[in-house]
Amino acid sequence: MMAPAQARLLADGRRLHLHHGPIDLIVEAFAGPGERAAAYRRIAARFATVLEELVAELAELRRPATATPREFRGSTARRMERAVCPLSAGFITPMAAVAGAVADETLDALVAGGAVDRAYVNDGGDIALFLSPGRSIRAAVAGTGHGFANRLVVDAADPVRGIATSGWRGRSHSLGIADAVTVLARSAAEADAAATVVANAVDLPGHHAVTRVPASSLSPDSDLGDRLVTYRVGALGRAEIAEALDRGVAVAESLRGAGLIEAAALFLGGEARLCGDPRLAPAAAADEISREVSVHA
Repeated sequence: MMAPAQARLLADGRRLHLHHGPIDLIVEAFAGPGERAAAYRRIAARFATVLEELVAELAELRRPATATPREFRGSTARRMERAVCPLSAGFITPMAAVAGAVADETLDALVAGGAVDRAYVNDGGDIALFLSPGRSIRAAVAGTGHGFANRLVVDAADPVRGIATSGWRGRSHSLGIADAVTVLARSAAEADAAATVVANAVDLPGHHAVTRVPASSLSPDSDLGDRLVTYRVGALGRAEIAEALDRGVAVAESLRGAGLIEAAALFLGGEARLCGDPRLAPAAAADEISREVSVHA
């Protein structure tokens, strides 16, 4: 029997922690005390059933997507499917968008009352954003391993409402060797799926410094099955790093040209590349109406 979902206010009195099985969310809504409490009740109620809904359709969610969306019963599953179908020319399953889709789904419940000024739902670094007119938020890019000190700035006038990061050092398995790829898109689900695809493309196929193992040997129930995923990346020369990043940037630019992402930042071996304009600002920049949230690889 599945344990019930847990919800608790963090010590700062502002943020809510939601936990259920493998899902951990950090939530913050900017509103008056009464409105924020009501928003937290709404998101906790919606969150309570999300995992059960996903488990009910998990077998199909682990199957490869095609260009034609399948009819899933759950609304979170449908978000996942919509996010990956445009990327289905290569192997991808809806699980590539699960964290972002959960963030999107629960954010909608959070802001449904109409009294929230700004809000975010952070699902392990995959973040869904809500911004009322004139507002903005900063997101710190963390976990890349080489001191990238900038902050992403998202304004209400921007189309970006989702930020996600993928890479071989992260929570999920990767076919590529990127330390991290952070993507900005119209939703967290779309950003999550695209970050997976771009991170997979940052690669040096067959390189002797890269150790790969079947995904199933690390996670027996992985949707990647026996596909080889990156387990370790050894020392790489500057030219090799540049080659791998070039491969990833080419895919990111293709996705941006197709309107599937707004921008991306790619990281490998102490080097970084940008695709589009991710609206970087110095870490020390003053921004009175922004709250900083962390994006982890």
